[in-house]
Amino acid sequence: MSIAKTVQWYLETNGVSYETLQHPYSRTSEETADVAFIWEDQLAKTVLLEDEKGYVAAVVPASYRVDLKKLGRQLHRKLELASEAEIADVFPDCTVGAVPPLGEAYGIETVYDDRLRRLACVYFEGGDHRDLIYVGGREFINLLRGSPHGDLCRAA
Repeated sequence: MSIAKTVQWYLETNGVSYETLQHPYSRTSEETADVAFIWEDQLAKTVLLEDEKGYVAAVVPASYRVDLKKLGRQLHRKLELASEAEIADVFPDCTVGAVPPLGEAYGIETVYDDRLRRLACVYFEGGDHRDLIYVGGREFINLLRGSPHGDLCRAA
């Protein structure tokens, strides 16, 4: 598998210049950063959350964890982690654990941590466990324009 068709379509529709970076198979964000020889802070990871109102894709640097209490206060929601089955349903062209930070491309509300706004470049999963997408920091934030953001994570 290469990058997911939805990811490719969304990047191209938004006129984003991107590169793909292939790497050995990895299962975790920490492992991905390791095998791809990038800083964990530069790798944006996505955590799918849910409540009775629906799903939220929370995007944070891979070196951090989503703080559910903090995020819940900011969004006035009581969110919890979605199951792997739900992730597979919401992101049908992606492998579970390799979800891109482009929830809007999949019709999912997206929120992101402000730490990502400081990056000159950002890497993120392209939909499988072997391909990363590389974009400029400004382009990445532009892809998330209109999405709520703030301090929503804590150190891992």
